[in-house]
Amino acid sequence: QIEPVALTLDLDGTRLAIKLKGERPQEVMQYAESLWNRFGVSEPMHTSFLDENFEKLLQKERILSKAVLIFTILAVLISCLGLYGLSAYMTEQRTKEVSIRKVLGATVSGVVTLLSRDFLKLVLLANLTAWPVAWYAANRWLQNFAYRIDISWWVFALAGTLALLIALLTVSTQAIKAALANPVESLRYE
Repeated sequence: QIEPVALTLDLDGTRLAIKLKGERPQEVMQYAESLWNRFGVSEPMHTSFLDENFEKLLQKERILSKAVLIFTILAVLISCLGLYGLSAYMTEQRTKEVSIRKVLGATVSGVVTLLSRDFLKLVLLANLTAWPVAWYAANRWLQNFAYRIDISWWVFALAGTLALLIALLTVSTQAIKAALANPVESLRYE
């Protein structure tokens, strides 16, 4: 743990740190400036508040956080569009197969499982590939902080579960539509 400390090397100036209780800061600053001028320091007094300095340091992290959130949402939307298009194409290609299975007694849940299984395997493989990369990147980023947390395994499990659920919802819309379609319509012209 880092103890409170102030180390400065200012060869051509003077620094003064004042701890305020928050009551009447303008009066305290005016008094400090009058003391500054009374001791005849050649440079004018420049003031800043420590909480404002910390806020400036945190501003970069807030901007990074917003950018990551926006790009994450865009990436999820684009991947959902790709999954939706791919599942629509795959469902269209397998329409006759689904119709024959339904005629032979397949249930709606069986057809949805049949059409969704391959996509879910790929999403699971993508998660297993992405977890080490995400863990490494997050740990490298956290090394820049004096107080940091360790990333738990459940964070990756939660992210993987959410990715699987989003993929399942995206793919299952097309799968359910194909499973509920009348098999006579697709087999009529064969």
